[in-house]
Amino acid sequence: MATKDGPDLVADPSSLFFQTRLAWKKDHMIRIATGAVLLSLTLTSTLVADGKYSLKPATTEAPAELSESIRALLAPGSIQVTDVKGTSICELWLRKDIPSKATPEQVKNGITYRELDESLLLGAIRFDQTFTDFRKQKIKPGVYTLRLGFQPMDGDHMGTAPYQEFCLVSPAKADQKPDLMEPKELRELSAKSTGTAHPSVMLLFPNEKPGEMPKLEDKGNDIFVAAFKRPVIAGSEKTTIGFALTVVGHTTAE
Repeated sequence: MATKDGPDLVADPSSLFFQTRLAWKKDHMIRIATGAVLLSLTLTSTLVADGKYSLKPATTEAPAELSESIRALLAPGSIQVTDVKGTSICELWLRKDIPSKATPEQVKNGITYRELDESLLLGAIRFDQTFTDFRKQKIKPGVYTLRLGFQPMDGDHMGTAPYQEFCLVSPAKADQKPDLMEPKELRELSAKSTGTAHPSVMLLFPNEKPGEMPKLEDKGNDIFVAAFKRPVIAGSEKTTIGFALTVVGHTTAE
């Protein structure tokens, strides 16, 4: 039942909070049956990576700075990432369902970022303090959209990242419609996040075997990613895709 403060996230199957609780219940039953002694994850569990950063699901509603048309596409609840002192690094809101152009054969083999349209809206993010993106650019505190972008194959970006897929960060006030756009338009829009000529980027690592619950993963070289799974709709097919979004760390290229 919804409350006066908003939707009932515990009962809503599309919410991150509901999905975390369901995954915990399944895991808990398995551990009871096998007699394993493991640390129980509760609804408010904090998942810690290397003692430096932590991630946890939360019930925060999507920011009012987002347009209604974009808010309508986001799942209830959020993912919070904090440092060892509990200071917020970022808070994420994810799209409910990811549309894909994948063929039935591609769905069978597993969806990758390349089966998604470039510029696709993937979610939103809030920074409560200045954030450094993967390219070492500074982003001011505020609310931003996250859209899928691919690194241009123009020879100017060779060696700057281990992968060519990114989330491009754009100011919410400048990105009001969830529609697809031309890659050039997206790059120009994202560049408004830093006031430079280059878009603001958060590197996407592959995540071929995502877990049921979102978690923080250490990728080495002081890079940490928020790893999570989202539902995908590809024509009449339904499947899932794993994301691994860099929330801490940047390129080692000069």
